[in-house]
Amino acid sequence: MSAASSDDDTGPDLPPAAVAAAERHGVPLGPDAPVMEVMRTMRRLRPDPVPRELLIELLDAATWAPTGGNSQTYGYLIVDDREAIHRCGELWRRHQRFYSASQEPLTPRFSTREKWRELHDTLRYQAERFDETPALVVFTCDLLETYLKAMLRVLAHLPRFMIQGESSSIYPGVENFLIAARAHGLAATLTTWHMLLEPDWRRARGLPRRTKIFAVVPVGWPAGHFGPVARRPASAVTRIL
Repeated sequence: MSAASSDDDTGPDLPPAAVAAAERHGVPLGPDAPVMEVMRTMRRLRPDPVPRELLIELLDAATWAPTGGNSQTYGYLIVDDREAIHRCGELWRRHQRFYSASQEPLTPRFSTREKWRELHDTLRYQAERFDETPALVVFTCDLLETYLKAMLRVLAHLPRFMIQGESSSIYPGVENFLIAARAHGLAATLTTWHMLLEPDWRRARGLPRRTKIFAVVPVGWPAGHFGPVARRPASAVTRIL
C-alpha cells in the first residue's frame, strides 16, 4: 500500500476497484477510519466479488509480518471459483453443525447467554450462505523442508518447536492481512475449523500432504456494519511482577 501524496489527506492511494467498491457500500476509508478498535469478526458478507488484485495487495501486507529466522515459509491460496467455494461450503457446514451442537449450550464465562446465542446465529447464517462467499484466502506453511536438518539436532524439543515455530511464522501475517482488509473496507474472519477435516481441505484444494493449513479466511464486502469490539480491558488481565 503506497503512501499518500503530500496534497492528499485521504490516506493511502488505494486501488481504484477498492475505492469504488468501498464508496458503493458506504465503507469509510482514510486515516480517520478506525481499524483495530472496530475490527470485530464479520461473518455476514455481500456476494459482490472482491478484485483479485486487491486480495494480492492484502497478501503483500501479510508478507511484511515476521517469520521465524526470516524463513518466509508462508504460502497463500486464493479461492474464488464458485464450484470450489461450493465444495468448501460442504465442509464448512459440517464444521458449523459440529461446533454449534457441542458449544452453543456452554456459555463462556465472559459472555452472556444472549450474546452467545447471537454468535451462533451468525455462524448458522454464514454456513447457510457460504456458497455466496466472494473469496477464501488459505494461509499455509511448509516449514519441515526448511528446518529438517536443524530439527534433528533438537529432537527432544521438536513437537513444541514445530507447533510454536510454524504458528509464529504465519499468524502475524494473517493479522496483517485482516488489518489491511479492514482498512480497505473489507470484512474478513480468521477461522481454524478446517483442522477438524484438514486432509479433506488439502485434497479439495490440491495441496501436498506435508503442507499445513493454519487459517481459512472468508473475505467480502460487509453486509452489516463495522462496530466496536467487546473485550476485557488489559488492566483486568495484566500482572506486574
